[in-house]
Amino acid sequence: MQPLFTQTNFKNAKSTTKLSLKCKGCNETFFRQKRTIQSVMKGQSLKNTLDFCSHKCQGKTIHPPIYRDCSQCGQQTKVKKSTIEKSKTKNFFCSRSCAATYNNLHKTTGTRRSKLEVWIEQQLDMLYPDLDIEYNDKEAISSELDIYIPSFSFAFELNGIYHYEPIHGVKKFSKIQKNDINKYQECIKKNISLCIIDVSSQKYFKPNSSKKFLSIITQIIDELQSLS
Repeated sequence: MQPLFTQTNFKNAKSTTKLSLKCKGCNETFFRQKRTIQSVMKGQSLKNTLDFCSHKCQGKTIHPPIYRDCSQCGQQTKVKKSTIEKSKTKNFFCSRSCAATYNNLHKTTGTRRSKLEVWIEQQLDMLYPDLDIEYNDKEAISSELDIYIPSFSFAFELNGIYHYEPIHGVKKFSKIQKNDINKYQECIKKNISLCIIDVSSQKYFKPNSSKKFLSIITQIIDELQSLS
């Protein structure tokens, strides 16, 4: 307790009179009734009642905020102590979007590929067993390409509904569009031809409805092979 009142003030005050104290957290002046102060002095109430002007100041002082740089964008973000203690990778993120971006770029196991992408990979591997085809390649332009054929410097992107409508909100949609533009520009810089296939019409994966997308890819590959 940091009192801003004198002993005389305290002695002459009524039990309901509010006396001034200094907050140990923000150093601002706050007030407590004389009877509350007496209760603390007698050990009947918690001492912190007179040390801080609010629970917020108490929390900030006893458990000061911890900041870490976002592992994806570098922006400082507040992190809970419990999160730090539980974290095994020591990676922290300012948003779910940054976390998803980082994890997708650095994942070593698992996949987030759609059933359509997996099916098309299986079909292409059977149709072109001698052709080097990369799937979800991140080396060519430092960003993921769904299908990339190095020998032809040609890539395919299978863009679903998330690339055309703000299913998960405007902010997320804006980031997806920005990423699509950056991917296209990077392909131009690396002299990679990029074919974007709109697969948003397929609500649920079925081989029959997927054949039209496969056909677009095989027609282009066949043409590229005939020209080589």
